[in-house]
Amino acid sequence: MSTLMHVIRENMATNWLGSIVSINCGDSLGVYQGRVSAVDQVSQTISLTRPFHNGVKCLVPEVTFRAGDITELKILEIPGPGGNGPRGDFQQNDLGMSSVGFPGSASQNGTGKLLKKAGSSSSAPQNIPRRADARSQDVAVSPQQHQCSKSYMDRHMESLSQSKVFRRRHNSWSSSSRHPNQATPKKSGVKNGPMKNKDDECFGDDIEEILDTDFDFEGNLALFDKAAVFEEIETYERKSGTRSRGTPNEKSARYRHDENILESEPIVYRRITVPQASKEFCTDSGLVVPSVSYELHKKLLSVAEKHGLTLERRLEMTGVCASQMALSLLGGPNRLNPKNIHQRPTVALLCGPHVKGAQGISCGRHLSNHDVHVILFLPNFVKMLESITNELTLFGKTQGQQVSSVKDLPATPVDLVINCLDCHENAFLRDQPWYKAVVDWANQNRAPVLSIDPPVSEAEQGIDAKWSLALGLPLPLGERAGRVYLCDIGIPQKVFQEVGINYHSPFGCKFVIPLHST
Repeated sequence: MSTLMHVIRENMATNWLGSIVSINCGDSLGVYQGRVSAVDQVSQTISLTRPFHNGVKCLVPEVTFRAGDITELKILEIPGPGGNGPRGDFQQNDLGMSSVGFPGSASQNGTGKLLKKAGSSSSAPQNIPRRADARSQDVAVSPQQHQCSKSYMDRHMESLSQSKVFRRRHNSWSSSSRHPNQATPKKSGVKNGPMKNKDDECFGDDIEEILDTDFDFEGNLALFDKAAVFEEIETYERKSGTRSRGTPNEKSARYRHDENILESEPIVYRRITVPQASKEFCTDSGLVVPSVSYELHKKLLSVAEKHGLTLERRLEMTGVCASQMALSLLGGPNRLNPKNIHQRPTVALLCGPHVKGAQGISCGRHLSNHDVHVILFLPNFVKMLESITNELTLFGKTQGQQVSSVKDLPATPVDLVINCLDCHENAFLRDQPWYKAVVDWANQNRAPVLSIDPPVSEAEQGIDAKWSLALGLPLPLGERAGRVYLCDIGIPQKVFQEVGINYHSPFGCKFVIPLHST
């Protein structure tokens, strides 16, 4: 380092004041760049004005370095002969410490190359060239020094590219960092004319004009009062009668294909009224559907049968609606299509010897017609109801399977269990051995359960259902009934009026709709 200070003492004190240099002080202090303002030969210090530390401008105007802290020194810009300030076109040097002021250092290791001007003497001491004669003086650069300088500039390319000074001086750095054996391209005359003036106008700003802090986007955005601006726009539009595009609260003049452009009457959600409702449900569209007692429901079916809605018709409608719901629960078109013939769903149909059981048999017939594997359980009785006998005759013409013993039911879980065991009358059936055995089988089987027209009392339901299907109007079902659905069995509106029910159909375009507890 004493040799370094000797070089600085001999040359820089007189020739290099005002030069822009880069001083590497190691990993602890980092790299500084700035303009040389003073050199103290006694204390062996060098001072830089307007310094930059690792690419960031320092807060202090001047920094002083001791010789022992300097690891590497690079000359970035040489001042012109007329003064210490920079000039528009300068030659930039990127030299290692071992080559500064040592004309013979490149030839001592045998690897360096020396570029000489014609007529110069190799034995005479060589001074570091100034800016004016930088192209005509001898400069010794070894390959190792060239590689070190290039890697150093690559490391600091990102930080220097942020400043306009680097953009202005990029061409000079590229020419000086070229290998000595490569020829320097000649500049065209156009570049020295109007094009050069344009470059100075674009990239000629001083380094002092660079902003030290980032632009505060959030703070500037807060200065914009959007609500006040839009209010001013709306006020202007109301006065002038014009309408601009994109203003807030602008109502679209377009309507959907299913939207009425005429003003309609207010929607009445309670369109069904009954004499007494202990529980109310609502549809997906918000219509209120009250429940009816079992006695009123029984009277409704009796009056409908009097007007021609016979039991056979009611069984058929119930079977169709229940089978549609079951097909939907089994997967609908995703499950039941010609490509899934090898995955036919299996349904276990549990029926008792009563009208509810006949409804289940009708449902099983329609399911079997839709390529569903139906296993019908019906206990053996000496005398059956006529409705059950007729439904069994039709079911026998399908591919469905009928069993009368619990042992013949599948031991593995099925896709769906349809429960038609329970009824509102004949409570003594729950004490029969076959009933208890079937209930145990259904509870042990992990398949979901669909109950068709379940009884009101939860004590009469031996099997917990996931879904329940009510007929016409729902009964006040409990929690064990699961989610309640309602099906249309074709009762006319005037039949409801005869039993004291003000009725308006809640089904819309469907025959089976879900109900929600209110």
